[in-house]
Amino acid sequence: MYSESELVAIARRENNSKRNYLVINRFQGKHIPVAPSKALKMFYELGGLVKKAYAEERLLIIGFAETATAIGAALAVCTDSLYMQTTRENVEGATYLYFTESHSHATEQKLVRESLESVLDKIDRIVFAEDEITTGNTILKIVNIIKEEFHVTLPFSAVSILNSMDKEAETIYKEQNISCHYLLKTNHDIYPLLAKRCKTDGTYVELIKDLEGEEWNANIFAELETDGYQNARCITKGADYQNACEKLWQQVKTEFFRTCSKTEQNSEIPVSINIEEHDEISNSEKDRRILVLGTEEFMYPALYAAARIEEMGYHVKFHATTRSPITVSDSYAYPLHEKFELRSLYDKDRVTYIYELDKYDKVFIITDAKKGQTEGISSLVNALKSRRNTNISIIRWCRA
Repeated sequence: MYSESELVAIARRENNSKRNYLVINRFQGKHIPVAPSKALKMFYELGGLVKKAYAEERLLIIGFAETATAIGAALAVCTDSLYMQTTRENVEGATYLYFTESHSHATEQKLVRESLESVLDKIDRIVFAEDEITTGNTILKIVNIIKEEFHVTLPFSAVSILNSMDKEAETIYKEQNISCHYLLKTNHDIYPLLAKRCKTDGTYVELIKDLEGEEWNANIFAELETDGYQNARCITKGADYQNACEKLWQQVKTEFFRTCSKTEQNSEIPVSINIEEHDEISNSEKDRRILVLGTEEFMYPALYAAARIEEMGYHVKFHATTRSPITVSDSYAYPLHEKFELRSLYDKDRVTYIYELDKYDKVFIITDAKKGQTEGISSLVNALKSRRNTNISIIRWCRA
């Protein structure tokens, strides 16, 4: 089992009067780089709880954007359930159920109505997947909307890594017949005070401003479009999604061995690996450090690819860009120390962030953002360049 000291770190949100703290899960792979095996192990353990509790039921898992999309997908894979996620992006041709996540920086959430409606007669229960449930109010909002819109009598469940609901919230959930499952029970009462004490003396890099008028230099990276895309913002099945992620990985693997090479001493020029000899990679080659980045809501496929690279024996870290503006601090005990301001890969007018970048021998950015938003890629690549990353591949999982 996990301990609170092992998983939980408290950070301070920027300019958020509704909730000044953010719970950072050290193993989740969102804000802090983590070995992908640690993240997946935790997600699959949570999936085991769901599988045990509802072995005889047909489930629809709904993962909350943006931090719990990988958790929800992992639960669907574990249970081979139907899966979809909430989103803040636009899905072509879709209409939505709208609800709010009032404590979030980006409060609007939505669920593709047609996808949900198409499976209501094929499931026995809806399970909402979150990273952390504090009051439970956001889930209550969408539960009530679904009940009102579709007049369903289905039972609901809430599943999370962390749960800090108080007795009053737990009573409300029992009255609403919403079951809860989680890996760790926490108490959030002290979190606002901890966040208030946080210093704001970390490193802030405003790359958006730095990029104004700068010509985009794409010479240090390769870009690959892949096929077999499945959009988890609409209904998919756990096994089908996993198979699609495996097909994505096979394409990423080709790019990995084409471009992932050890750098000669005192040289920035990569030395290519023979793809036919990839099963015989030397121990010194596997000592090289690899970073895989997801983008905003798009996490599980990138995490899966990162885990597959790790299985080959490489030292791999995974995390993702995010919409969440968080204070950074020089304090050793504080979870985040450096913040890069970016333009979104999905919308050039949206500000996003990446935290805790370092130098790696190879970086993969794996995204489902459409090609053409060069400002977002430019700002992310320049953030990586500023930390002396010179071997970058951008993998786009193409829309079917």
